[in-house]
Amino acid sequence: MIRVALADDQLLVRAGFRALLEAEEGIEVVGEASTGTGLLEVVRRTPVDVVLMDIRMPDGDGLWATEQIAADPALAGVHVVIVTTFEMDEYVARAVRAGASGFLVKDTEPVDLIRAVRVVASGEALLSPGVTKRLLERMATGLRDAPDAERLAGLTEREREVLRLVGLGLTNDEIAGELVLSPLTAKTHVSRIMAKLHARDRVHLVVTAYESGLVAPGWR
Repeated sequence: MIRVALADDQLLVRAGFRALLEAEEGIEVVGEASTGTGLLEVVRRTPVDVVLMDIRMPDGDGLWATEQIAADPALAGVHVVIVTTFEMDEYVARAVRAGASGFLVKDTEPVDLIRAVRVVASGEALLSPGVTKRLLERMATGLRDAPDAERLAGLTEREREVLRLVGLGLTNDEIAGELVLSPLTAKTHVSRIMAKLHARDRVHLVVTAYESGLVAPGWR
């Protein structure tokens, strides 16, 4: 059972999400909040797998609440999907940096919202179509002059190559084809890299690949 919490200051939006999600097998809405502070109270007292988080809320907005979740080791299993009316690069980049595992706009089709919950609950990352390339380019242009290569010190050469391909947006199957590996071996490499880098999910591997200088704009 995937346990979901809803954070939005509009009661009607929360009611709509609840009705949609609870009609699905294997998904349960276990809490709601209208503020960032209220959402933190929910996830700290109730086991939650996925939070559907609005950005603009009173008493701690969605980005602030996401940062608090990402910084709390006790909430390592909580994955945040930002759901907002604003598909703006600034919000997407800030949400990912804050610790979000996914980003969707509120006019997303119901089937895609449900898919997002399942994908993120499994530890994968999800962004709205068309957002990923702009996000990565924006993040890359905002990096400091000296990339932090020391972050990769514990990786083997093979793991660095796999991380580079993750940073370029390749799936496990595509990485396997690129490096002539089995899909299972590629998946194992990705899992080990996540463990070594203490990454919450795949999207944070992408962030690390850019921040460390392993990937730069225009590389392939």
